[in-house]
Amino acid sequence: MNPQTPVACGVSQWRKIMSVRAKFVVVSIAREKWSTDKETQKITLKPVVGDSEENKTFYAYTPGGQIELSVLNAEAGNQFELGKEYYVDFLKC
Repeated sequence: MNPQTPVACGVSQWRKIMSVRAKFVVVSIAREKWSTDKETQKITLKPVVGDSEENKTFYAYTPGGQIELSVLNAEAGNQFELGKEYYVDFLKC
């Protein structure tokens, strides 16, 4: 990661930011009714486990837990694939 990352929250200044990178895998995708004419996709991700050398490293150092997203925008939700792995970067805002 570039040590000079744009400051989040719409500020145009630059500063050095420490970040945490984790690696998660999509374990479920479910469609849910949002309103009479809309639905969301509920996407659940969990940290990877040691089935590759990279995953063994992430498993040893990545925060535990799970991420659950409710995505109303179908195009955005369709970017997630069941069983595929994704990097997640946590940056302080």
